[in-house]
Amino acid sequence: MPPGRVKAVIGPNGAGKTTLFNLVTGFLIPDAGRILFQGEEIQGEPAHATAARGIARTFQLVQLFDHLTVLENVMVGRHRLTRAGMLAGALRLPRARREDAAIRRDAWEALEMVGLAVRAHQPAAALPLGLKRLLEIARALAAQPILLLLDEPASGLDPVETERLGEMILDLKARGVTVLLVEHDMSLTMEVADDIAVLNYGRLIAEGPPRAIQRHPEVIAAYLGTDWQG
Repeated sequence: MPPGRVKAVIGPNGAGKTTLFNLVTGFLIPDAGRILFQGEEIQGEPAHATAARGIARTFQLVQLFDHLTVLENVMVGRHRLTRAGMLAGALRLPRARREDAAIRRDAWEALEMVGLAVRAHQPAAALPLGLKRLLEIARALAAQPILLLLDEPASGLDPVETERLGEMILDLKARGVTVLLVEHDMSLTMEVADDIAVLNYGRLIAEGPPRAIQRHPEVIAAYLGTDWQG
């Protein structure tokens, strides 16, 4: 993937899309092959190591800290960028207070980007599924990722929220963030993706710009369906 681009990975259920995400982010160890990020091999690194490199992700099944507030969930996403240390935080030293203020400010900015700032002090458990997905995206953005992996981010969103999600993905691209997207909403995918890779049972069957993928006969047969109009 060239930096600063949006690449989508599509395919039927069981094609291996989430498995690909788990391999890239250190949740699974590959049996063979290499994974390169910024020219360095990262296959087999634990999840915290890939996060430290600037790789952030969301999950197909939303994973939040339900006992924390919306704002606190996003602040957790900033942990990889903290420098003051636990002792400084416990003693409330000036540098720790400054860092805490910066984390809170950046978390607010991430919430504003996804439209959840008005719910900052609500418990995360109280949010409907669609808004929980947006919260998970905000938490990933708080880590200031170089590469952002979004796993079905439009699932549970209404049409207005989905449109806003598309605008947000394009805004991230404009800011230089590289986005790898798994999404079943083909209208959204075709709108935001620069390139699309198509998986079918773990095999790459096509790769290219959206218009070419729409016309690819094997893709139509395996995933889009014969009635796809584009």
